[in-house]
Amino acid sequence: MNNDFGTPEIKVGVVQHAFSSDVNCNRLRNLAAIESLAEDGAQLIVLSELHDSLYFCQCEDVDNFRYAVSLEEFAKFYAQAAADNNVVLVTSAFERRAPGLYHNTAMVFDSDGSIAGRYRKMHIPDDPGFYEKFYFTPGDLGFEPISTSLGKLGVLVCWDQWYPEAARIMAMKGAEMLIYPTAIGWNPDDPQEEKDRQREAWITIQRSHAVANGIPVISVNRCGFEEDPSGATSGIDFWGSSFVAGPQGEILAMAPDNGPEEFVVEVDRQRTENVRNWWPFLRDRRIDAYGGLTSRFLD
Repeated sequence: MNNDFGTPEIKVGVVQHAFSSDVNCNRLRNLAAIESLAEDGAQLIVLSELHDSLYFCQCEDVDNFRYAVSLEEFAKFYAQAAADNNVVLVTSAFERRAPGLYHNTAMVFDSDGSIAGRYRKMHIPDDPGFYEKFYFTPGDLGFEPISTSLGKLGVLVCWDQWYPEAARIMAMKGAEMLIYPTAIGWNPDDPQEEKDRQREAWITIQRSHAVANGIPVISVNRCGFEEDPSGATSGIDFWGSSFVAGPQGEILAMAPDNGPEEFVVEVDRQRTENVRNWWPFLRDRRIDAYGGLTSRFLD
């Protein structure tokens, strides 16, 4: 781990919000949250996935491409927010890269407002209510940690959180924490026990990335109910539950599953260093025996 970045503790701010179709209103609410968390001492603030709009991927509708923005336009607002509040800021954009070419892109701004880096979502789902393949081209930037004044951030997005390979590569390339802006929720028609299983699986897999790689995980989900404009499904009830886990998977803080929440939690990087020394999983990996992981399936 890199211990050259100031104090060993980082104060992380989490913004769990519900959103509307009014982009300007959403941005102003995000800005108010950034300002409030910065006042509470946050140095790193993370927003949820596609936080400028409704989650438009519930149906396949070409009119929804109106939500897409150039990164230059998107950056003007959030770079200023980062600089004015002296925070490292992790954001999420529906990127219009070129006519007919769009990405689900995370942008990270350093505390001086400069663009520290970006990540284009690599794993793109295509399930009822989550028709992202209609909108997003898979990322082409790979799994590269983003260097900031607070250290190297392993930024991934939502569906990426189910894949241990993505987390591992980020960790192997020096990421000091994993960050997942997210938009995930229940089908309101599912029985409560199924809802509980899904949410617990989501929490468990991300905590396991923390354990397996010996680094903290920050997962920030949206909340609130959004109806399906097509009427084909009963909509999505986003389950919130944003959380920060330490390097042994311990929950440091978690938001409720049923409403907006903003909180600040301290992450101790010295503890991360200690845990990696106690549990040297990277040392004991059998890299000579893992070639099969690059195959689609092994008979």
